[in-house]
Amino acid sequence: MKLTIERAALQRSLAHVQSVVERRNTIPILSNVLLDAGQGRLSLTATDMDLTIVEEVPCSVGEAGATTAPAHTLYDIIRKLPEGAEVELTTAGETGQMALRSGRSHFTLATLPREDFPTSGPSDLPRAFELQAEELKTLIERSRFAISTEETRYYLNGIYLHAAQADAVEVLRAVATDGHRLARVEMPLPSGAEGMPGVIVPRKTVGEVYKLIEETDEPVRVSLSETKIRFAFNDTVLTSKLIDGTFPDYERVIPSNTDKTMEVDCRSFSQAVDRVSTISTEKSRAVKLALADGTVTLSATSPENGSAEEDVAVSYGGPPLEIGFNSRYLLDIAGQIEGDGAVFQLSDAASPTIVRDAADGTALYVLMPMRV
Repeated sequence: MKLTIERAALQRSLAHVQSVVERRNTIPILSNVLLDAGQGRLSLTATDMDLTIVEEVPCSVGEAGATTAPAHTLYDIIRKLPEGAEVELTTAGETGQMALRSGRSHFTLATLPREDFPTSGPSDLPRAFELQAEELKTLIERSRFAISTEETRYYLNGIYLHAAQADAVEVLRAVATDGHRLARVEMPLPSGAEGMPGVIVPRKTVGEVYKLIEETDEPVRVSLSETKIRFAFNDTVLTSKLIDGTFPDYERVIPSNTDKTMEVDCRSFSQAVDRVSTISTEKSRAVKLALADGTVTLSATSPENGSAEEDVAVSYGGPPLEIGFNSRYLLDIAGQIEGDGAVFQLSDAASPTIVRDAADGTALYVLMPMRV
């Protein structure tokens, strides 16, 4: 293999693929990126056995061939080369090494045979549809904060993506929950997604897809089966195993008997929550909301730090109500509200609360209360 490539193009692609590679690997080949050069293109592949990314980049190929090299080391070298540099990669015979030259810099990297690199297996994913990158980004951005990190409840360690009906309209819905808060975001169902199976996209996959689509405006082609999902756009293809589990019936968590409504300016409310929560203990992060006519009083107390209280003007005409929340969860949800106003639908101090964006009905959040 012999090729020449622009440093900027190689760095961009390596940044994408090396992100999939785990820092600690018991299987040496999984620390490597597969480099396959031919027909004016360099294909880079990385995998952790659950998630595989393939990205192609133009280059000048002197001699076609393939090898694998340490992903993080190669990325660090390319990243530290001067801007505008040309990079030459060469493998010779059976030396088990790859030479990297750029200007006056010369590196020799240990390689492993391409035959040792795992293959991704059959790639037939029967269901396929297209989303705009911005639409997929919104679905992920507004739901992923609620993904559980508790490994024992593995079926909550991702976003549940499925077709659903909302007011007799077909929608594509993304749901995430950790048992304390729930995020439900939806958009019109894309053509081809009708009757798609409900799938749980793993947390790591969600993060990698989000990083990749931040850099593109191209449509994203989503293909899936019962066990795998693939995202393809530009010259990048990301294929992931799905979480093999049953997502809980989240509709049962969304309360239907909320008879009290509070509307508040989201920015001033979240800033007040942030200030008052400075006092609350690191463990509970509890903040109490005392609702009365036209005002919510936020308060926090802790034996070590003292107490804090702040009033915020709200639109509320119901009976007085006191309810406690984890301030971090409250701020996470407030951070998803894009409009000026947030609408809280409450029933009592022990029941879940619904939070919505006053200007956008496509997202709904549920927050469990806590004792304070």
